[in-house]
Amino acid sequence: MFGNMISNMMVKPGQAPLFDSPANYGLDYEDVEFPATDGTTLRGWLIKGGSDKVIIQSHFGVQSNRSGWERKGKGMMAPWKQDIKFLRQAKHFADNGYSYLMFDLRGHGASDLGPNPWVSWGPEEAKDILGAVSFIEGRADLKDASIGLLAFCMGSASTTYAYGMEDGLAQHDRIKAFVAVQPLLYDIFVNALGMPGFMRRAADKVTTARVGFDLTEPNFIESAPKVNVPTLVIQNKNDPWTRLEMVHRYHDALTVEKELKLLDVEKSRFAAYEWVGKNPAEVQAWFDRFM
Repeated sequence: MFGNMISNMMVKPGQAPLFDSPANYGLDYEDVEFPATDGTTLRGWLIKGGSDKVIIQSHFGVQSNRSGWERKGKGMMAPWKQDIKFLRQAKHFADNGYSYLMFDLRGHGASDLGPNPWVSWGPEEAKDILGAVSFIEGRADLKDASIGLLAFCMGSASTTYAYGMEDGLAQHDRIKAFVAVQPLLYDIFVNALGMPGFMRRAADKVTTARVGFDLTEPNFIESAPKVNVPTLVIQNKNDPWTRLEMVHRYHDALTVEKELKLLDVEKSRFAAYEWVGKNPAEVQAWFDRFM
């Protein structure tokens, strides 16, 4: 029982329906769909803000989607007090001349399940990042656009894995910059939860059977040296769900122009996601330097 319950928290898809829309912000947008590199159909919004620069945003896992994270239905123990609305930063970028692609990773929001119908914390979702980049590269209205990647948590892991893949992101020279918000290894997160060993072992057994591999084994930090564009890493130093040592290892493994921005905000992982929505100009400044 414990194994199934905890595994569901970690890898069960379809836990986060869309709760927001670009129409609520007066944005000019298009509903889009496109394939990941394995053919999985992904769905999103392409917000029109300009033809020479486009941001591709990817979200964090399980309880998130392209619109962010919704407080409703999360109970008394919800990790944050209000909705995290990703369209806040999308509007800022669009108002400043960027187009903006927001899409649901496989098994999230309105996108389809992949051949592996569980959330993999990055190795499978890397195919979605590659599909999103190829989709933008194929748009006639964005044929001259440089591309920036803004990724949150599992999105950061997925993007980094995508750089490590053969014929991965390193082959796409229109990508000019990357912002990784709170990259997190599965093993670090589960350890931070502090659950008793018997519960952890039960969950790991169920999850490994579902996903087809041990989620503690893939390590996107090994792919970090393959990232070939300037990268900003943003991390709340008061985040109780990670270890700063892991974030430093990730940043140290990057071999490009880079910066680690440590935030001193509320003791919650979600405080950094909120920070991005409230301070999009600071994120844009990184992209402006290189795009």
